Parts: sequence; C-alpha cells; structure tokens
Amino acid sequence: MRKYTTKMLVTLALLAAICVVLARFIVPMPNPYMRFSIEAVPIIVAGILYGPVPGALVGFVADFVGCLFSGYGYNPLFAVPPVLIGLCAGLMRPLLYKKVSYLRILACFAPAVVLGSILWQSYWLSAIYGSHSWLWFLGTRSIQFVITSLVNAAVIFGLFKSRVFDTLHLWPPQGLKAEAPRAHQIAREQ
Repeated sequence: MRKYTTKMLVTLALLAAICVVLARFIVPMPNPYMRFSIEAVPIIVAGILYGPVPGALVGFVADFVGCLFSGYGYNPLFAVPPVLIGLCAGLMRPLLYKKVSYLRILACFAPAVVLGSILWQSYWLSAIYGSHSWLWFLGTRSIQFVITSLVNAAVIFGLFKSRVFDTLHLWPPQGLKAEAPRAHQIAREQ
C-alpha cells in the first residue's frame, strides 16, 4: 500500500487550491457554458506526480470547493471531467518515465478531455439546461477544449523543462530514480 506523506498531502491540497483560483477567478467566460482557463494544469500535475487516485482526488476537491465560490452550485455530474482528467493523467504517467515531451504530456490527459469534458459534459449541459442541442455544445466545447488542452500541455511541458519538479524532488517518482537515473530526460523540442 502506498504511503501518503505529509509532503504529498500538502502538495495535493496546494494543487487543488491553485485549481480553484485558476477556475473561478482568473478565467475569461464568453458565455455561461464556456470558459477558457488553465484550471486543469494542477489536476494533471497531481496525476502525473502522484498517480491516478491522488489526481482524481485533486480533481474532485477542486471542483467541489470551486462550486462554493460560483453561483452555479454543485452538481456531481459535472465533477466527472476533472476526476477523469486526474485519473487519466495518473494512469498515463508511465509515458513520461523515459522521455518527457509536449506530445506525451498531451497524451496523458487527452482521452479524459474527449470523454469527460467534451462528450459527457456537453451531453449533460444540453440535458439539464436545454437551451441548446447536444451538437451545439459538442461543437463549441470541442473548440474550447482543443485550445485549452494545447495551452495546458504547453504550461506543463514548460514546468518540466524548467526542472521545477526535479528541484522540489517530485520527479521522477521514487522507484524510478533507482531504476533509471536518466529516465526523466526532457525532450529537446524546437
């Protein structure tokens, strides 16, 4: 069984708090159904650094606490996408063990964005609010999440490239350090 250290719990709480701030306070919202933000970055980072369960928990906590600061209230149906993003990033993190690259980071959370943020949430926005069809939500949210996913991957790649996770002794994972000392090599991209 994995040991949850105080450092890990504090880091996860900090990531959830950063996510709340990014999602609720620093975000352009062209309409009530769309928002452009990098709120998923802390959730993805939690999944990559600590695994699927901590990533999913950060997604859930950030969504739940963030709803306390919004006028929309909490709906568990809308908690599925952030939970999936953290879960998927954690499950896909072995992609980054040998080489960290922009495309590999994008691959860590893209399936969750498509299934959760685009398909699942578009359906439920249409079903609950009924102001637009599912296809309308699907089209507009696809554009939104393509843009935000590309930006999210760039931010996370920049964090890896700056070696901030290495400096804080958060990457590579503990078991990986002994196995392959160069496993956390950053890809040189042009």
